[in-house]
Amino acid sequence: MDISKSDFALFRDFLERVCGILLGENKEYLVVSRLRSIMKEKDFPSIGDLVKRIEVDSRLRERVVDAMTTNETLWFRDAHPFQILQKRLLPELCEKQKSVDIWCAASSTGQEPYSISMIIEEFKRNNPGKLVNERVTATDISNSVLESARKGEYDQLALGRGMPTDLLSRYFSKTDNGWQVMPIVSGRVQYRMLNLLHPYSALGKFDIVFCRNVLIYFSADLKADILTRIHGVLKPGGYLFLGASEALSGVASLFDMVQCSPGIIYRKK
Repeated sequence: MDISKSDFALFRDFLERVCGILLGENKEYLVVSRLRSIMKEKDFPSIGDLVKRIEVDSRLRERVVDAMTTNETLWFRDAHPFQILQKRLLPELCEKQKSVDIWCAASSTGQEPYSISMIIEEFKRNNPGKLVNERVTATDISNSVLESARKGEYDQLALGRGMPTDLLSRYFSKTDNGWQVMPIVSGRVQYRMLNLLHPYSALGKFDIVFCRNVLIYFSADLKADILTRIHGVLKPGGYLFLGASEALSGVASLFDMVQCSPGIIYRKK
């Protein structure tokens, strides 16, 4: 399947408009590889014909966005954000409250929110009575990955991507097809569909927001807008985690940078 320059431009504009993702130049190969099966199934002669159809077919539009936004994810990705959460932020929060509200944006198939929940459980094991009310809100634009995350079922290959053996034995039960997240971990995680271009106010207020390895897909203006609105749902003094290659694009005045050695987090001003 080939894609013309004009069709690529048409699809690129569509993708940025509906979900904010900005495809770089010369990414035609990515569009072709991600959409090949849909194009074949629906027998569309060109990407231009696909774009015309998805403008009026919401179910097909969702499938296309799913195909373009579904990315691989890891357990405890980069390690230090979870160490900071367990050793610094949870103890700090427990000095003034017994609850914690965390938002995991772009939660994909559940590895990050369940990693966060396991860290909370580990903290509670070592600090009985310090936390009694914990909420992890996990959002993603893709219905299909949210459905997968809610099931909490993972095969050995998926668990081989970062899952420590001690936590696997403590927080998963063996099934015929792999491993199931135990309710003690999954019970505090609530999954919701959310497009980061849409309002966040209905989510509530948060002590901590994980928005990692997401902003790299957006334009500079959209990054600034998303970060400004995340600032709006953080509680006073709340913390923001970004990905290792991400920074406060144009909104540095809203946050204080906190060096954690290793790692950097951002505190709401």
